[in-house]
Amino acid sequence: MRTRQILCPTDFSITASHALSYAVEMANLYGVSLRLLHVMSEPFNEHHYGLAVEAVAELEQQITSFATESLQKIQLDIQAELNHGLTVQTVIRSGDVLTEILAESEQGEIGMIVVASHGRQGIAHLLNPNIAEALANKAKTPVLVVK
Repeated sequence: MRTRQILCPTDFSITASHALSYAVEMANLYGVSLRLLHVMSEPFNEHHYGLAVEAVAELEQQITSFATESLQKIQLDIQAELNHGLTVQTVIRSGDVLTEILAESEQGEIGMIVVASHGRQGIAHLLNPNIAEALANKAKTPVLVVK
């Protein structure tokens, strides 16, 4: 763990921000750098709802711009909180959220994943995939789930 980075996936929610504060604390404690990941889900394509291809391309560009700007802002805020010599790297991936988080954790020098759990219950839990739970079960590295 002391030679590997901490991976913190974010969806820019308040819950993810809370998990990020734990990731920063763990990075400072272990003296390791931080990797901040955002996974863009595939937007609706030309086969959905009669959208034209140009509209999808424009939507993808807007989503990418928003994600890039948001990650850059968070990166600046985090860098100020990290101990001297530690860095924060941002990564944007596109695709299935669970698959991309697992791929990033296996490709990089990742020693721990810190992820937020939205704490859904009842029907909301059944209708929305629980990424944190699936990560805890499938990741090859330790996973810290933050509520």
